[in-house]
Amino acid sequence: KGSRNYFRSLLVLFLALGTHYGKVYLLDVQGNITQKFDVSPVKINQISLDESGEHMGVCSEDGKVQVFGLYSAEEFHETFDCPIKIVAVHPHFVRSHFKQFVTGGKKLLLYERGWMNRWKPSVLHEGEGNIRNVKWRGHLIAWANNMGVKILDMISKQRITNVPRDDISLRPDMYPCSLCWKDNLTLIIGWGNSVKICSVKERHASEMRDLPNRYVEIVFQFDTEFYISGLAPICDQLVILSYVKEISEKTEVECCARPRLDIVQPLPESCEEISSDALTVRGFQENECRDYHLEYSEGESLFYIISPRDVVVAKERDQDDHIDWLLEKKKYEEALMAAEISQKTIKKHKILDIGLAYINHLMEKGEYDLAARKCQKILGKNTELWEFEVYKFKEIGQLKVS
Repeated sequence: KGSRNYFRSLLVLFLALGTHYGKVYLLDVQGNITQKFDVSPVKINQISLDESGEHMGVCSEDGKVQVFGLYSAEEFHETFDCPIKIVAVHPHFVRSHFKQFVTGGKKLLLYERGWMNRWKPSVLHEGEGNIRNVKWRGHLIAWANNMGVKILDMISKQRITNVPRDDISLRPDMYPCSLCWKDNLTLIIGWGNSVKICSVKERHASEMRDLPNRYVEIVFQFDTEFYISGLAPICDQLVILSYVKEISEKTEVECCARPRLDIVQPLPESCEEISSDALTVRGFQENECRDYHLEYSEGESLFYIISPRDVVVAKERDQDDHIDWLLEKKKYEEALMAAEISQKTIKKHKILDIGLAYINHLMEKGEYDLAARKCQKILGKNTELWEFEVYKFKEIGQLKVS
């Protein structure tokens, strides 16, 4: 509590948090600390977990890189003469023939364990500034440096694309690139206020010549209203964590506002906003774009928003949540209709309870005729409820007999 959480990585069963003070904490889904690692005396720059959740890679500002098993004695250490900003372990690191990981500082280095269990480094890329982000999915590695985003095919060991950075006026360390694989062949890039969704495709044999056997097509591209701190897929839509600045009404000076979590529907050259929520996190007035991160749990629609002092868990709204919101806004007619449509899937609400609350609401507003008309549909043939409601109408002098 109170420490600056500089990076995180999410698996279904736990969350890993690295702090400014060189410690790594494993938290369960309720936020309870289950394990603690003293990795470095300085800040943790990034954490990477394989898909099994059994191996973790950690890099820190003092140039240390560690890859180790959470449930085994397997361990690798390396110290560089410069800060290491990025580490990514192979998604299937747990398997013996996939003992690989990459690190990023001034170079993008691939480490592979070979003969006699020795680790062999090789340079994948250098010469375009610091490596800012890396995401590994299947046989594809995507990384961002000062110039743009590259993708490497690990099977052919060929670089298959270069997606240039749009707004070169933004400092890449202050407005970092967000990368996210939607699936094995779809990469989502968010940088500044620009979003690109890229599809990796196979090149036809007749087009090969000296070209890589794969290429990348940008299928969606659009700009957002605010700067992007993180993004994640949700079905065919996107969840975008936005860094917001606004003009203060009191001082008329630009200041940091609460971050936003938006759901948008990508269109070929624009997007449609589906929902938008402002998040309340401590110290948002002092935060920068780089201080927020977004991670998600595939298949569970759980999203983790990390700020320097808080972790916020967001989940996709279900119909029960929607009905809660309608009842809170006293939109009883709409709540009743929503419950009737989704009666097989709602778990929290009952149609009868909503209907009775609707009748009470109408009576409190003095709309007795409408309340009486609704009784027929809501009460049905339940004689006990009819007796109770008739008595209520009689008590307030609104029982009419014709």
